[in-house]
Amino acid sequence: MNSRWCRLATVIGAHCLLFFASQRCEGQTNLVPNGSFEETDSCWQINTWYYPETGPLGWFSTAGSGDYFLSCLPYGAFNGVPLSAWAFQYPQDGAAYVGVATYSVNAQSREYFAIELAEPLEVGATYYASFYASASWNGWEEIPQYYVASSKVGLRFTTEAEQWEFGEPLLPFANTAQVYSPTILTDTVSWVLVSGSFVADSAYRYVSIGNHFDNAHTDTLHLGSSIQYAKAHTLIDNVCVSTNPQGCPLVSTVMETGVDQIVLFPNPVEDVLRIRGVGPGLRTTIHDVRGRMLWQDKGTGGELHWEVGDSAPGLYMLRVEQPGGNRSFKFVVKG
Repeated sequence: MNSRWCRLATVIGAHCLLFFASQRCEGQTNLVPNGSFEETDSCWQINTWYYPETGPLGWFSTAGSGDYFLSCLPYGAFNGVPLSAWAFQYPQDGAAYVGVATYSVNAQSREYFAIELAEPLEVGATYYASFYASASWNGWEEIPQYYVASSKVGLRFTTEAEQWEFGEPLLPFANTAQVYSPTILTDTVSWVLVSGSFVADSAYRYVSIGNHFDNAHTDTLHLGSSIQYAKAHTLIDNVCVSTNPQGCPLVSTVMETGVDQIVLFPNPVEDVLRIRGVGPGLRTTIHDVRGRMLWQDKGTGGELHWEVGDSAPGLYMLRVEQPGGNRSFKFVVKG
């Protein structure tokens, strides 16, 4: 394991030297290396458990076989982006994200990704942490395994973290986490920001993402139905930990408030969709359920229009690309 971490440190150091102007290395304010899962060893179409040097570099499985979703794969690949077996979702940031099982009705199984922090947390210091989450749904799997949304998805900090190997028993639930969502994450179209702050009571070296609570402490909501046992799967992107309250996106930031000012109407739409509140210069696109882009424009701060024309009735998505995270909105074209 030590040799793996040495190789990882070399890789991450090299990336920061080569891409020193990128947001992920600039200022070193984020203590989570590869927090947006962009740095990878290869473009795999695979379902497996991960080591620090495989998949998203630095991240490893501490329970189960979490999923690594990549835009470099063909459309509709098992772990492709935007369409995969489990979900239809664009990245919140960059071109990749991960997903973990966060609830199972018949077996209290979970999946976790973990990573060693850039430096241990300082006892008594205040830290700010956040991540973006989206409930998995609308994948191509004919008989869905995952059709439930869950609460309690969050970040748990530990002093030790063990690599999980296939066949090993899962560790007991901690039923605690420093930062987590107390509410059910039901949004399958947009990315929901989960954030919080805490005072470190130990020199934590690792952070783990997933649901660290058992079924009795987890709330759920069915997004659909299936003949399989009810299970939840949650997508994760852009994980951040910082000593600076400005170092990570937080729920109360101006960016989040501004996004909520975007309005599209009428919905359902029959002739012309009107879009208000998109900031000047922000790329705005409309996609069908297969991810095909049908229209694009740039925000002006005023009102944009999309003429429905001969578009087929059904569900569509409006996507606004902006610094700090993209946002998607769903709407329906009437028949």
